[in-house]
Amino acid sequence: MDEEMDKIYAIIPVSKFSNAKTRLSPFLTLEERENLLKAMLNDVTEALRDNVDDIYIISADKEVLEYAHNMDLKTIVEEDNPKEKSLNNALKQAMDEVKDKVQKVIILPSDVPLIGKTNIGMFIEQTQLMHFVIVPSKGGGTNALLISPNSIEMKFGDFSFIKHIKQADINKFTPIVHDSFYMAMDVNTTEDLGEIIIHGDGTKTKEYLQSLNIHVRSVHGPERLIVERD
Repeated sequence: MDEEMDKIYAIIPVSKFSNAKTRLSPFLTLEERENLLKAMLNDVTEALRDNVDDIYIISADKEVLEYAHNMDLKTIVEEDNPKEKSLNNALKQAMDEVKDKVQKVIILPSDVPLIGKTNIGMFIEQTQLMHFVIVPSKGGGTNALLISPNSIEMKFGDFSFIKHIKQADINKFTPIVHDSFYMAMDVNTTEDLGEIIIHGDGTKTKEYLQSLNIHVRSVHGPERLIVERD
């Protein structure tokens, strides 16, 4: 990145690989779900590498941290505090660790494998003078948040988009909504897998799904897509 630009770190929280995508358990085995998460994490980090100054993975899972280390990513061991254990506390811990090193962080999940299909470089460059940029996900969540570390309270969870917008207002920031189809596409359901197969050319995630002989067809009924495997 241009040295004159504000530094930006990416923070990606990752839960245990063994807990990956349980909603897909009727369709994918545990090993397949773990490999899916690894493929998505690869796609997300590769899209970010040339556009941020560093990428941090925060997790309490040893396997995740070792995998991230082998990918040449920075790692943060999530504090083991059962009373405080939550995604939002993990993100606060990560921001506390980097707040003296960087002026902006982009927080995003590991399951947005189409992020490389958008112009992530242009997105980040456009946010240099903005204090709060948010990318909504399907279903009312948040798929990216670009802020100064600890400038708002983290509200990830159900309907977090509206909660984060409220946090922007409380803290006197003008919320900038970056509406991106590709960045909004996180993976939780079999229909989401179908979307990745349709739109994910060039991603490791689509390549992996195809290796499982998963395919998709369009229907005109209650569901838009039927996702099947041979």
